[in-house]
Amino acid sequence: MLPTLLICGVDEAGRGPLAGAVFAAAVILDESRPIQGLADSKKLSEKRRKELATEIKACSLAWAIARADAGEIDSINILQASLLAMRRAVECLSPTPSEALIDGLHCPKLLIPCRAIVKGDSSVAAISAASILAKTARDTEMLQLHQEYPQYGFDQHKGYPTAMHLDALRRYGACKIHRRSFAPVKLAIANQLI
Repeated sequence: MLPTLLICGVDEAGRGPLAGAVFAAAVILDESRPIQGLADSKKLSEKRRKELATEIKACSLAWAIARADAGEIDSINILQASLLAMRRAVECLSPTPSEALIDGLHCPKLLIPCRAIVKGDSSVAAISAASILAKTARDTEMLQLHQEYPQYGFDQHKGYPTAMHLDALRRYGACKIHRRSFAPVKLAIANQLI
């Protein structure tokens, strides 16, 4: 028997990187199967995130992960792409939640009520769970993309604008998964054209 009010937590990962998709996850936790140690994914080690992601997938009533790729980010901007990925994740949930609690300041357009909660990934367990799933899914994809584009070091920085990544951009220019609307990538492309 499902509870009458199904609340899902929603969070994204990957707004800041210069490459790759932005990911979002939505999670409906099962109150009868509590998960110990849920926290903002940024405050957990990679090993602990992976352990918790496995537990979240096994113990939740429902979970979903969605993404918006670099082309969508460039087309509609990173905020709108993040909200799009969130909407996609929520729409994939079965059963359908009664309400969505969103980490941050903005809510995606949903057919159910939603509330934005600043620092929700630190204060709401379902949002913490979503942040962990979004982060681990994005990291996994960036590790796979490293195989295709090893010269950029995506396995090290996951697309974030580290000194190593910026140096690789200067040396090799932008690849297919770089976000062309982001200033350092625009600069690298402009320099390639000179």
